This record gives sequence, structure tokens and C-alpha cells, in this order.
Amino acid sequence: MRIFKFGGASVKDANGVRNLVKVLEAVGHEKIVLVISAMGKMTNAMEEVIDAYFNEESQLDDKIQVVVDYHKAIINDLFEVKNHDVHHKVNKLIEEFRGFLMWNKSPKYAFVYDQVVGYGELISTTIVSSYLTEIGMTNNWLDVRELIKTDNSYRDAQVNWDSTEQRVSEKVEPAQLNITQGFLGSDENNFTTTLGREGSDYTAAILGYCLNAKSVTIWKDVPGVLNADPRHFKETQKLEQISYREAIELAFYGASVIHPKTLQPLQQKEIPLHVKSFVHPEAQGTTVGKGKKIVPEVPCFIVKKNQVLLKLSSLDFSFIVENNISDIFKMFHDYRLKVDLIQNSAISFSVCLDNKFSGLKSILPELEKRFKVTCHEDVSLYTIRHFDEQAVESVLNGYDVLVEQRGKETVQLVVK
Repeated sequence: MRIFKFGGASVKDANGVRNLVKVLEAVGHEKIVLVISAMGKMTNAMEEVIDAYFNEESQLDDKIQVVVDYHKAIINDLFEVKNHDVHHKVNKLIEEFRGFLMWNKSPKYAFVYDQVVGYGELISTTIVSSYLTEIGMTNNWLDVRELIKTDNSYRDAQVNWDSTEQRVSEKVEPAQLNITQGFLGSDENNFTTTLGREGSDYTAAILGYCLNAKSVTIWKDVPGVLNADPRHFKETQKLEQISYREAIELAFYGASVIHPKTLQPLQQKEIPLHVKSFVHPEAQGTTVGKGKKIVPEVPCFIVKKNQVLLKLSSLDFSFIVENNISDIFKMFHDYRLKVDLIQNSAISFSVCLDNKFSGLKSILPELEKRFKVTCHEDVSLYTIRHFDEQAVESVLNGYDVLVEQRGKETVQLVVK
């Protein structure tokens, strides 16, 4: 089998759905599992629904209506029959999450988030599946929550591999075109969980691993893996080939083209990962697999914006050693702050953090009880793999460097 993942940009409107069909016609659609994300920016729209539920209830109906109207426009464009059954299916899904918000008693944001946000994926796959059926492309729609079982770490769930493998083998029809959702799973009580933002790539890898797939392909609006994000860098170059190890390094440092967790299950079974353009499906794209670590060998640039730099110094000039550092890292774990860079000396410790779960405000008073704390918010972390001095200079233009760290192949710069 082959696993195809299509992100939100590929199905952002009716023409995107039609183009997905063209891709399937060009590359074949038998023995395929399609993993599809929410359409366009619908995950953001669903997050606004959740935010209104917690913080601005008077806006809740308006936020839900944005979701309704967006999908209704796509349905009306795709289906000529006005009372097509897809309307009923999508309305039912919308009433499901609207009903959950009415009867929910849990005050926990992460739990509510996971029960609601995934309806973007459920709706998108319902529309695509119905359209494929309409044009004569038989398919098997699957609820991924019945396939991927996880723990209850809401918003960042960990996969139960044994249970997941068993369910995938039981429910996926190997000879058919299967359609399911990215990003989602369920815990032992069948509450919905999510695998982390942008987790649809990881979903594709999980299913590829469980099905011993021939390959996993991520279809994107770029020609393949580039050596830099074109949204932040003017000049970019496509990489023809990357080794698993190199791709894991790039993903770890924050390269957005591949989800960080995606590579490990594929590497274990040596399943190649292709990153290809849904605009030009016949083009070669980039292959991640065994072989040379990177072709061509050029500097690769990664930037993570809106980071936090903390500098901790001991109050009494005592050393910051293992016991201090272990306590600090436990606090980072407890407050769900992701560490991206570390630098320490005898009496100070600097760390660049991702505050996506908003734990910074709570952790600062705890740290200030034991350390002198300097906090720089809204900094950027640049990572350059296979760097040379020209590459470093191109990044430094106009920035103040707060931290610089160099290794044999990688330089990291925290700048303001």
C-alpha cells in the first residue's frame, strides 16, 4: 500500500478537491490510504470557536457560523444536486461538536480543544469522500479515532502502538482507496485526542508503519523539501534527497516541511518518504530514505519565531550543576515548555523555549524563587545546518545576537 497525505492548502476550496482527483488519476488510486487535513485554515477557525467558548461566549455562534459557511460554499461548488446527502452528513458533524459545547462540564482547555478541533478533519474527509463517490471513484471512509489509540495527553497524545497496529490491520481495506483524517486519535475511554499541531504527517507515518507501506507521500504546495522556508528566505533550493538522520535533524530544529515525529516510524521499517508538489504530481520531488545525508549539500536554514530566551543565574554564585539542571528541566516539563537550545556556564544557564502551551507566565515566579531570571520574549532562533560563514552573515543582517552556539555541522543563533 501507499500512504498519501494532503494538507489543508491542497483542499482549501472546491478546485483543490478537484485537483486532488487529478493527482490520484495521475499516480493511481488503488491500494491507497488518503490522510487529509482540515480544509484551508479551518483548524485556526476551530481554535477560534474553542477560544470563544472559554473567553467570549457571545461570539460562539458567529465563530461556528464561519465554519458552516466555509464548508457550505465548497459543497455547493462541488455538488450540483442541492439536497445532496453530503449536506446531511456535514450538518450532523457540526451538530455533534455544537452539542458537545452545550453539555460539556470539563473546565480543562486541552480536553475541550481535542474534542472540538478535529471536526475540521472529519468534515473535510466527509466532503472529499462524498465527492470521490460522486465521480465514480469508490472509496472507504474511516474514522481515524477508531484506528489510532493513544494515551490521554490531550493536545500532544502518545501512540499506543500495539493497539493501533491491531486496529489498523483489522479495519483498513488493503485493495481499496481508503480515506481518513490526520492529526487525531482516541484514548482508552474513546475521547478524541490530537497528536500535536500539524500532526497529519505523523498520522501518515503511523499508518505507513502499521501497514508496512511501500511509501508515504506528503503532497504540498512546494516542489519538495527546500533548504529554507520561502516565507522567510528569498533564495531557496530544492533538495533531491535526504537521509532519515538528516531529515530528523532538520525536523528537530523546526523545519516545518516535515513533522518532527514523522521520521522515526518510517526509519524503523525503511519506508521511503516522498515530498511532492500537488500542482506538478509528475515532478520528482524530494525523497527521504537511506543513502547520502543530503543532495545537494548546501546550507539549510531554519527559523523559529516568537521564542523565549531565559537566562538563569544562581543568586549566591554557587554552581549550576546536575541537581539544579534536573529541577529546571522538570519544571519545563510540568509547564509544557519545549526546549530548543541550551547553553550553560558554571553559574548561569541559558535556554531558548517554545511557549506554545503558554506556561511561561506560571513558571517565572517559581524560577525567581531560586535564580536571578532574565527573560527575553519574542526572539527568533535561527539554525543553519552545513553552515559556512557566508550563510551565517546572511542571517545576522541587522539583528542583535543574544546567544550563539556552534558545532561541527550546525550553528544556532538566538537573535532579537
